[in-house]
Amino acid sequence: MATMQTRTRGASSRTSGNVALRILAGMLGVFFVAVSTTQVAWLTNSDILLHRFQDWQAAAAPGARWFLETVCIPGTPIFARLIPAGELSAGLAFIVGFWTRMSAIAAFVVVLSIHFAASAFWSVEFLRQAAGLPLLGGLLAVAIGGSRLPFSVSR
Repeated sequence: MATMQTRTRGASSRTSGNVALRILAGMLGVFFVAVSTTQVAWLTNSDILLHRFQDWQAAAAPGARWFLETVCIPGTPIFARLIPAGELSAGLAFIVGFWTRMSAIAAFVVVLSIHFAASAFWSVEFLRQAAGLPLLGGLLAVAIGGSRLPFSVSR
């Protein structure tokens, strides 16, 4: 009898955990779609992103400065198109539940790269900012447990 109750309780907690992850993925999706709409101008004018990189470069830590000078600044025309398109794609994938784990991994890498380039890890603001540690934690949670979630297109 106790075994039956344990199994039932375990199945229930897995289901509620999956629903919670599905809600988290949906909320992350809305966030990424909203962020991508603020970057639409980058698609036609990559100088906007270039100026941001140059601002970060002025106060960057040595590793971040190297990353900005060798990867970000030379790749600005490409990143100015990839970042908004990737954020929109990831956001829509989270909302409809399609390739959720893969989208979370890709978004995690992009967010991590942006914070590294901005030297955000060495700031207390990183811990207080919603787009910092909480966002990375949410993406990591969806990347780990986000397969076969309820109310998803791909099950």
